[in-house]
Parts: sequence; C-alpha cells; structure tokens
Amino acid sequence: MNTQRFQRFTAAFAMAVVTASVAMLATGPAQAQTHSHEANAPAKLSLNQGRKWATDAPLRDGMSRIRTLVEPQLAAAHAGKLSPAQYAALAGQVETEVGGIVANCKLEPKADAVLHIVIGEIGAGTDAMAGKTAQQRSAQGLVQVAKAVNDYAGHFDHPGLKPIRNIH
Repeated sequence: MNTQRFQRFTAAFAMAVVTASVAMLATGPAQAQTHSHEANAPAKLSLNQGRKWATDAPLRDGMSRIRTLVEPQLAAAHAGKLSPAQYAALAGQVETEVGGIVANCKLEPKADAVLHIVIGEIGAGTDAMAGKTAQQRSAQGLVQVAKAVNDYAGHFDHPGLKPIRNIH
C-alpha cells in the first residue's frame, strides 16, 4: 500500500470515528441510528445466546484475507527476521482489509457491536506493527492481530476459518 493511500484510509477512518462520536453526543445513545464500527461496542466479546454471531460475505472474505496475511509472518516475526518496513507494509495490507470490512459488511447491530471489539484489537495491533505506539514492539502488534483473528473465529460463524496456531 503506498503512503498516500494509507494516509487517505487513515484520515477517512478517523473521520468516521469522529462523525460517529459527534452524532452520539448530539443525539444521545438511544437516538443514534447511523451504522458505525465505533459506536455502542460492548465491553467484551460475547456469543449470541451461546451461538456464534452471523456473518456476511464481505466480513468473511476480509477476515480470511487478514488471516492469510498474518499467519505466515508469525514465525519470521518471532525469529526477529521482519524489518520495520515489512511490518509497516503488512500493517497497511491488514488495514486495507479492515477498511473493506468496515465499508461493506452489514451485520445486525448486536453482532456489529461485538465485531467492533475485534476490529479495535486489529487496529491496535496494526498501529504497533507500523511503529505508531511506543508501548508495543512490532512483533507484539502482529501477535495482537493474530489473537484478534482467533477471537473473531471463536465468536463469529465463519465456516472453514481455522484458528492461527503458534501465536506465542
């Protein structure tokens, strides 16, 4: 992903967060009706009355691609063989997939709220991978993204998606 495209994605994502926050403040939580991947997220992951949440094709496709991007890089990350540029490029690819999920998936509100938690973890992980946080190393960010993919697999009905092994 080139720098300009990444900056446009980041700016658009930040604007969506701000817009949703302003709408919530202006109308109150009970009146906000706009779809947002930031608003009304529950505090923790949960199942839908003991079952996994329903998914749609854009969500399944995007999460499958994120898994495909992340899983093969874990061994190299643990061995210290990924450069900062490689982490940044991987973070950009994952963020592109997240952008597609946010733009295209249409879940019922409760499932969407649970998905916010997963998306938030992926975002925090990609920030660390891209060197945007001093609290985490890039490898820890990659592990965070992998764990988020596994959390998704454990809470959303996505046939055929296997958990990522050997995360550490």
